[in-house]
Amino acid sequence: MSNQSPFGGRVGRAFPTLPKGETVASFETYAEAQAAVDALAKAEFPVKELAIVGTDLTSVERITGKLSWGRAAGAGALSGAWFGTFLGLLFFIFAPTGASIGILISAVLIGAGFGMIFSVVSYSLNRRRRDFTSVMQVLATRYAIIAETAHVERARSVLGVDAPAPQRPVAAPAQAPETGGRPLSYGEATDAARRAAAEAARAGQAPVRPRYGELAPSSDAGADASASPESADAAPADPPATER
Repeated sequence: MSNQSPFGGRVGRAFPTLPKGETVASFETYAEAQAAVDALAKAEFPVKELAIVGTDLTSVERITGKLSWGRAAGAGALSGAWFGTFLGLLFFIFAPTGASIGILISAVLIGAGFGMIFSVVSYSLNRRRRDFTSVMQVLATRYAIIAETAHVERARSVLGVDAPAPQRPVAAPAQAPETGGRPLSYGEATDAARRAAAEAARAGQAPVRPRYGELAPSSDAGADASASPESADAAPADPPATER
């Protein structure tokens, strides 16, 4: 639970932690999650027990256009003019005289000029590396509404959603027994791949010739070994020769 301020708002924690509870519903966009929270607020639901959690954060850079000398100068002049307007208004507020209008106009023009020069110089230095304008955003793939366990059923009934299906645990990949359960390093994985390739190559080759001092198996010996003594006894014996 977070601490409440005197104005009814939340006070941020010094060490922020993830909210505890169960998932009421999950949405693909933040607008849908915000609309669900608004619907719960209209139903007199204690929304202070809710939290919107975005998962699978993704950085998205949207290209807004091509950057040229004219666009760089215009953007720099506009930003400089805004800064000059701010300084001119400060002088006009704290010294409201007849010359304050002239100071305000001068501050706007000077700010626009300096902003244009700074933007053009910056573009000339980065022109080869970045010739476009963009906007960087961090988005989430899913937005889940988390609520306290005691209020989950009521929140689901108000939104008209069912309980999310339990996620199946992902089976961990089998580890090699010789590594003691730890993942293989790059060198170990390379050696294992080489050994597997060598064994596969040896399996597809002809039998290795015997080295010096080894007895080479012959085809006659293999044929004799395949014949059984029972077949020899079953063969008819030749009749004995008679003397005349």
